[in-house]
Amino acid sequence: MNKLKLKNFRSGLDRGASHRFEWCWFFIRAAFFLVPIPLPSRIRVIWLRYFGAKIGQDVVIRGGVNISFPWRLVVGDHVWIGEDVSILSLAQVTIESNCCISQRAFLCTGSHRFDKPGFDLVVKPIVIKESSWVAAQVFVAPGVTIGPNSMCIAGSVVLKDVAPNTIVIGNPAVVKKRQTSEELGDTETRRGETRGGE
Repeated sequence: MNKLKLKNFRSGLDRGASHRFEWCWFFIRAAFFLVPIPLPSRIRVIWLRYFGAKIGQDVVIRGGVNISFPWRLVVGDHVWIGEDVSILSLAQVTIESNCCISQRAFLCTGSHRFDKPGFDLVVKPIVIKESSWVAAQVFVAPGVTIGPNSMCIAGSVVLKDVAPNTIVIGNPAVVKKRQTSEELGDTETRRGETRGGE
């Protein structure tokens, strides 16, 4: 293995925007996202769209959410993003509809090659499929896809893809349970009953 020499590091990252545009985002992020003030989600959504994010309807974004490059963020409808969530969007991050990303979860699209003396940067996209839950303090690694109707239990470290209809737990995350079609049908029935009673 080569000896690490950080002085040789060159990121080579295509940041996807001009320096001026990126600096403008830094100021907006500090003023409207990183503050603990409970601002309405619609204000944060407006700013994210202005900076190139594709955001659906009825999206909830709590305080302290840290998004690196919003122009590499795609969010569906009825998504919840909890307090202090970090989204390192060096590559595209896609969160499909009806997903919940809970407090202090970290969606990380970037890592480094420890076996290279220049500590080469590696970026890969993350996809969270529809109706999934990334619970509190979960780490999602670069290149991971979380299948639809799946859950990552709080504190898990998700280093590889999660199959559809699956619950994972641990560090590294392993399968705890695979949901059956009957269980998924029961869940949808309960959702419909809840909506009907609203």
